[in-house]
Order: sequence, then C-alpha cells, then structure tokens
Amino acid sequence: MARTIDQIRASKLPSNLMQFAARGALQVSAAENLEILVYLARHNPVFGTTARLTLAGWDEKASLAAAADPQTSREVLAYFISPDNLRPRLLPALLENPSITEEQLAKLAIGAALESIDLMLKSPRVRLLPSILKTLQANPYLPKERAEELRILLSGLQTVPAAVAEGAPAGEPQPAAVAADSPAAAAPETPTDEWADDEVFTAYLKEHAVDIAAEGDKPFQAIGGILELLGEDYFPVIETADAPEPDTPAPLTPAPASKTGAFKKAPVPVVRENALQKINRLDVKGRIQLALKGNKEERSLLIRDGTKVVALAVLEAPKLSDGEVEKFASQKNVLESVLRQIPLKRRFMKNYKVVRNLVSNPRTPLDLGLGLMKHLLALDLKNISGNKEVSETVRKLAMKMYKQKEEQANKK
Repeated sequence: MARTIDQIRASKLPSNLMQFAARGALQVSAAENLEILVYLARHNPVFGTTARLTLAGWDEKASLAAAADPQTSREVLAYFISPDNLRPRLLPALLENPSITEEQLAKLAIGAALESIDLMLKSPRVRLLPSILKTLQANPYLPKERAEELRILLSGLQTVPAAVAEGAPAGEPQPAAVAADSPAAAAPETPTDEWADDEVFTAYLKEHAVDIAAEGDKPFQAIGGILELLGEDYFPVIETADAPEPDTPAPLTPAPASKTGAFKKAPVPVVRENALQKINRLDVKGRIQLALKGNKEERSLLIRDGTKVVALAVLEAPKLSDGEVEKFASQKNVLESVLRQIPLKRRFMKNYKVVRNLVSNPRTPLDLGLGLMKHLLALDLKNISGNKEVSETVRKLAMKMYKQKEEQANKK
C-alpha cells in the first residue's frame, strides 16, 4: 500500500485531507508526518505556509528524536539545519547526526549567529573537522575569544588525518589533512612564480582526482548558452605559435642569390584563435590548468563551464581578482555550486559587493541568499525588496530587515 507522502507527491490526496496534512493531523507515524510537513513547506504553494507554521511549533521532544536519528529523511534533516528554519534546541543533536553532511555544516558555519557558533564549538564532531573549523573562522560574527579557541583547535588538528577525525577504522588508507588553502582560507593575490602555479595545479588535481576521473573527456559546454548567443567573434583573438598541421608542408622559397641552389622554409605563419576556440580544444585537465593559470578572459569563460570541477578551479586561481569575483557573484549563467563556493572563501566574504551581488542574484540558492542578507545595508535591503527577479521569500525578508534597520536608526 502506498504511503500517504507518496500520494501527496503524486497530488492524489483530496483537499480536505491536505488541510489535515498541513497541520500534522493525519493518522500516520511521527516520522511520516514530519516528512509530509517538510514536503509541503518546500514544494506546495497552497499549504506551504500552514506547514511551515506547524513545523515551527512541532513538539520539541519528537523534533529532537528526529534530529538525532540517522534514519530520518534527508529532506527533513536538511530542513531542520537550514539557517532559515533552525531551532537552537535541535542544533546539538543535528551536529552529531552522521546523516548531516560536512557541506551542510559548512553552509551553517559561514553565517551562524553567536548562539549557533557556541553550540558548534561544543560539538565533539565539529571540533574534529578542520574544514568546518576553518569555515567558522571566516564567520563575520565570530568573537575574538572564539577565534583564539578555533586557532588552538586547528593547531592541534594539523597532523590529524581527516579520516581519523571522522572515525575511520585504523589501517585503512586515509587522506591528507585539510590544506591551508581550503575554501575558508584566504587565497593569495598573485603567484610568486611559475613553480607556485604548478604546485597549485598539482594539488588541485590530487584533491579532485575522483571528480576528474568521473567527468572523463567531457567537452566544454557553457551554462545558459550565452556563448552561443554572442558568437565566437565576440571574444578577442589571442596569438599562438602553433605550427601548421603535419599534412600541410611549409612552402619552399629560393634562398638569396649568394646561396644559389639552396632552399629554405618560409616563416611559420602565426595561427590566430580566440579564447573560446582555445578552450574548446582542451580536455578537462587542460581546462583546469587554464582556469588556474590563464588570464582574465579565459577565467571569465571557464567559470561558466558546465563541468563543476573546472568551474570551481577558477575560484582557486592565484591571479583571480576581487573584481572578477564580484561579477561571478552576480552571474546567472554559472553552476549553483560556484555560487555556494564563493562565500566559503574568507577573502571573498570580506568584499561587501560580493555579498550584495550574491543576495541579489536570482540564481543564488534560497538558503544561501537568506543567510547572507543580514550583512547588507538598509539601502540595499530596500532595493532587493523591490527586485522582481529574486524569490518572494527573499523580497519579504529584505523588506522586514529594512524596516527593522530604519526603526533602529530612528531611535538613535
């Protein structure tokens, strides 16, 4: 017999029963009730508001049990740990739940409020995860005393392999400790020399070996089709010294009169190709290398690469400027993973324009945009509240925060 949640997903439940479902009043198990409520809250425009209110007041004991259970639906856990829906009393249980991924913890850490920061630093699991501790270091709300505590924790974990920190059985192959240039660490402005560039490339290949192997020989394909719309001639031409194809021999020309009978090859013509043509003839590894070591024009194309491991490599480029990141944060033709990665780098989070552009970008994931909104000035909040491109949820919260800031300003 089909579960009630399956009937709701298939839109087969009568309207009167949907009303009961949105209030959590169906005669189903507690786990399925939660699953139904979360589904309605996230996907149903008619009963979503009622479901969200029901979830906000859901029995704390039952909510704690679900938050601590690894078998709880991943969608329910993702809803509970989202910064928009997080109930502080549930956070300790969520932090220790192995079904909550490190990526979810990182999203929480980057914009967590002071209460959540304290709870995360008390978590045995978080204290053993260098990547999450580094992300917490980038949190703008981190107090000085907590920053020192984080520094001490990280210094003690420098020699601890990540697999050991997660409790991997002894004797199994274990990855190296988290590198200093992880997403939360600051990237250098410029490389020191060519050797440093090669080191970055080699390290990136090693760190993402599994993803690179999975992509195989996937060709370059831009997100959003912008390149096809503009055409290849839009991009400036660069010069290379590539020789002609082997089956096209260079023409022979007579030597000067003083060297009668001698022949020499004419100078090899310079082959002209634009940046897009150059990228199109590269495989995945070649595009990664170009993303890390190429110029601004090449990075502006590769950030739109539909191959995730290539697009993310652009954000690790030593020569990447703040101005470029500001543009990336506002682009609608990039992968969602690119927009999620930007706030995980401390250097980028210090740039107000980057934060503002992310919140204003309709492609930015809702949970990320809402979490960053608290960093914005009143005028920008007002502008976003009237931006029809972003979601209604973002507009409403922007207006609410704008009014709060105005009231605070008027009291001074």
